[in-house]
Amino acid sequence: MSEDWVAVARAINQRMAELGLSQREFIARSQVSKATVREIQHNTAQRRRSDRTLEALSVALDLHAGYLAAVLAGRRPPEVGEPTPRGDDDIPGRLAVIEHQLREITDRLRDLGTVNERLDEISASVETVLGSISNGRQQRR
Repeated sequence: MSEDWVAVARAINQRMAELGLSQREFIARSQVSKATVREIQHNTAQRRRSDRTLEALSVALDLHAGYLAAVLAGRRPPEVGEPTPRGDDDIPGRLAVIEHQLREITDRLRDLGTVNERLDEISASVETVLGSISNGRQQRR
């Protein structure tokens, strides 16, 4: 898959706007050189960057450390607090991702259970109202 530096520049600029960060503040937070930040932010030079550079920029934007690397690779960026394996051989990292995903699935299933309970309550209320309407019609006949 090709690298999408345009998407990285867009993500950086959008996040800086959301945070109200100036380029100067962004550089200070990330401790990445002004020239490198400018090149990435304005997509003027597409070249291989250190994983640490993208990580520093992500963290400076209050994002997950692997956020910009995921954007660059065209993957769904992780959320803050979401684990990301460092590579295919990172078994503990991959296990942490699986555990995180299982927690998310469990939470969603719990939410669905709550929604189903509420739908059952609504359904019972509708049946009660319909029964009352039906009884009222029969009494009028």
